[in-house]
Amino acid sequence: MQTNEQIAQDLLDIQAVTLSPQKPFVWASGIKAPIYTDNRLTIGYPEIRSRISAGLARLIIHEYPDVTDIGGVVTAGIPHATSTADRLGLPLMYVRSKPKDHGAGKQVEGHVDKEAKVVLIDDLISTGGSVLKAAEAVEAEGITVLGVAAIFTYELPAARENFAAAKLPLVTLTNYSTLIRQAEKAKILTGEEKESLLTWREDPWAWK
Repeated sequence: MQTNEQIAQDLLDIQAVTLSPQKPFVWASGIKAPIYTDNRLTIGYPEIRSRISAGLARLIIHEYPDVTDIGGVVTAGIPHATSTADRLGLPLMYVRSKPKDHGAGKQVEGHVDKEAKVVLIDDLISTGGSVLKAAEAVEAEGITVLGVAAIFTYELPAARENFAAAKLPLVTLTNYSTLIRQAEKAKILTGEEKESLLTWREDPWAWK
């Protein structure tokens, strides 16, 4: 099994991803979605956690060979960034969602080196808004962000547009298309449900 298929199967097996086209979830943004993802569950499974960090390490070395530092995005990206930085033997930083309201008021914590070339790690990409804001915070420190690596992406058009506008590359271990294929192989989905899920990805706001 390829890495993208294995990680997608892992997410399904531990129910980090739930597919429910008949009873959709409502996201914080107001989008009705036939899928809910909670990749925080992955940290509770040592074998899966190890596969994720090994996969991210390989992906980063291949796609971002100039990397000198790893950055984790609060909060779900931090454990995977830590494991990946350990595998690569690289310094680690993490990025808060906003600056601290006390002390030194830092937003970027850990190894903050102006000469660093950072890859940011997040667990999940929907529109990319949170990780791209984290990238802005790191760049505001005078640090180069090479790009983003994540476990999973919904492959939404908004994410493609946002990353293109930010001029930052994104690589992921697995994605929505692979997940749907794995769910179909496991007979989790009917043909009609698969079509509904694929339609949602193209235009989440208009999906019914």
